[in-house]
Amino acid sequence: MNFYIESLGCAKNQVESEIMISCLNAAGFPAAAVPEEADIIIINSCGFIKDAKRESINTVLSYRKEYPQKIIILAGCLAIRYAKDLRESLSEADAIYDSLDSAAFGMWLRDVVKKHEDGARAISAEDMYAARSLLSPAGSAYIKVSDGCDNRCSFCAIPLIRGKQRSRALENIVAECKALVGRGVKELCLIAQDLAAYGMDIAGKSLLAELMAHIGGIEGDFWVRLLYLHPDHFPFDILPVISNDSRMLPYFDIPFQHSSQRILRAMNRRGSLAAYLDLLTEIRRNIPGAVFRTTLLTGFPFETDFDFAMLLDFQNRASFDWLGVFTYSHEEGTAAAAFKGGRVLKKTALARKKALEKAQIPITTEKLARLTGTTARALVEKELVLPPAVCASGSRLYLGRLPCQAPEVDGAALIYSAEALVPGAFVSGTITGITGFDIQMKA
Repeated sequence: MNFYIESLGCAKNQVESEIMISCLNAAGFPAAAVPEEADIIIINSCGFIKDAKRESINTVLSYRKEYPQKIIILAGCLAIRYAKDLRESLSEADAIYDSLDSAAFGMWLRDVVKKHEDGARAISAEDMYAARSLLSPAGSAYIKVSDGCDNRCSFCAIPLIRGKQRSRALENIVAECKALVGRGVKELCLIAQDLAAYGMDIAGKSLLAELMAHIGGIEGDFWVRLLYLHPDHFPFDILPVISNDSRMLPYFDIPFQHSSQRILRAMNRRGSLAAYLDLLTEIRRNIPGAVFRTTLLTGFPFETDFDFAMLLDFQNRASFDWLGVFTYSHEEGTAAAAFKGGRVLKKTALARKKALEKAQIPITTEKLARLTGTTARALVEKELVLPPAVCASGSRLYLGRLPCQAPEVDGAALIYSAEALVPGAFVSGTITGITGFDIQMKA
């Protein structure tokens, strides 16, 4: 029997899906390219906020309606968080996998479909990290350095789903990175619920700088990108590592969420508008050309017009390169869900979200416009099909990304080349213009 995985949610979930694929292959289940060809359909779900939960449930229902005879499996965060309820209410799923151990999934599925094999050994996650099938764009891979989170932000259900932080051994992560580079991977994206806290559960302090230094000891031409650094305990010792190794991208994904100190305290965060602006200033002082992405949250309980005005002011003064905005989602079991009163109307939260997004357009546009005429290096992802008239001119068009662009969230580089380019490889060229949030480049 073969399988197809529908991976929903974040990049951390994608890593889990990649491990599942490798473990299923090792357990004797081949992968199908499309769901139509699969005997088993697995939905690796997200359960972070209401919209994500709704998408996960709807995906199960949709697959069941379209493929009534196939085996439908629900796994991932939603399955972990609501296993008991889903077993009782979601009859469309043939089975629920509610374990955090993705590496055991292949053996578990064998039991589900009654395909036991004598002498099969248990497989650990570490067996599969480096050898796993990658779902990322060509040349890129996510490296999950830890799971779980100890921050306990009052709006966040991640600790309820994934538990306390559990950092992987440094040597295992470095071995995974070395193996991936050996496979031709050019971009190593380090991810965690809180990358800044990597190692706190092992050594009582952040080991991120030490990890980066060890990765820097790997020979090869590759990028290292850092994703999700909590601002309240930013590890400043990573800055010299970035300064001394050009492969360590000066890209900082710091989810500030808000700038009103009153709201931040309600979120169980320690920062303030002044503290967060000082953090950005210090990084920029040490890393000229630093690129910043953040996420902001509107509609949190008790957020007033004055709090939102502070957030708009922070956005303007911070001058982020990239910005994502979310509205507050009431999640049962979180501290914020127990707040009495202070509800912000959904339409108000959405209006504030749109105002932030509108205010960000000229900021990002101006920053991208400054790149016009400069030379840059891009990671090629894939070739795009051009109209015959354009093809006749000898141009080929490729999709790629620059160091200032993380996978899937920061626009793309549209690379024109007279020569054939290799997906998953680097190419140098001149930036010729900007289209929306995409960068035009001539190789």
